Amino acid sequence: MKKITKEVYLKWYEDMLFWRKFEDKLAAVYIQQKVRGFLHLYNGQEAVLAGALHAMDLTKDKMITAYRNHVQPIGMGVDPKRVMAELYGKVTGTSQGMGGSMHIFSKEHRFYGGHGIVGGQIPLGAGLAFADKYKKSDAVTLCYMGDGAVRQGSLHETFNLAMLWQLPVVFVCENNGYAMGTSVARTSYSTDIWKLGLGYEMPCGPVDGMDPVTVAKEMNKAIERARSGGGPTFLEMKTYRYRGHSMSDAQQYRTKDEVEEYKKIDPITQVLEVIKENKYASEDEIKAIDKRVKQLVNECEKFADESEYPPINQLYDMVYDQEDYPFLKHKL
Repeated sequence: MKKITKEVYLKWYEDMLFWRKFEDKLAAVYIQQKVRGFLHLYNGQEAVLAGALHAMDLTKDKMITAYRNHVQPIGMGVDPKRVMAELYGKVTGTSQGMGGSMHIFSKEHRFYGGHGIVGGQIPLGAGLAFADKYKKSDAVTLCYMGDGAVRQGSLHETFNLAMLWQLPVVFVCENNGYAMGTSVARTSYSTDIWKLGLGYEMPCGPVDGMDPVTVAKEMNKAIERARSGGGPTFLEMKTYRYRGHSMSDAQQYRTKDEVEEYKKIDPITQVLEVIKENKYASEDEIKAIDKRVKQLVNECEKFADESEYPPINQLYDMVYDQEDYPFLKHKL
């Protein structure tokens, strides 16, 4: 595993802070109706992504996830300006404004969505891994899902085939405690989600998803197992979201005290404390990071604000590859 150095901690702090502020900005512009539809924010879960990225080989590994998917592509290398523009529905977005909040996508950076159907990405993640095995590539696919998605039958079908074919995939459940507004305890007799892997003899286990160091170590083991032909792994990242399921969530299913308790183990705060304790950066250097983050978020907002909406004919161009498609009734 790559060493976790001073530089890694500083990168984690800047990355996670940017992801947090990026999502905060989206919440603000959503209220202004610049972003429409659904909006699912990642606040609190940043360590799951930061640790995984440290363990990945970003020149070949792939990632696929559900609809809480704005910051993952940024971590994979996608320009954050294009991600924000996509949320605005602008033509400069990652899918030319046609995907929106739940469907960020970048084939170039091996980020395959962004999926609005609960659990829909699970078999797709196995499919990406199957393609790599078929092509004799040593790339690994990371397939993320929420705690609610593990109740989908497609997970069990996928786990069975992934083990049968020994696919190079790491399945990751980001267990933030609630499927929309329903706690894990109300949907499952066993609250240890990782044990679902036992029925398929799949290597599996729980991970502290609030600590990027722990995430990096466990993800590294799983990725290396997959890369060396050892097959899939299922990890349950025990994490927490500080905002509601989506912007329309009144959060009546949990108390403010519960949220405040989890904020005591905020992954960004934990990393910053390590930086200060080890004198990895001075107060002025930390302030400089904060300033860079704020400036980049503002640049993303400005880019999205100033970008154009897609032309109407794009509705047809993005759907029909065949220019003389015979069933297209309305010509523009």
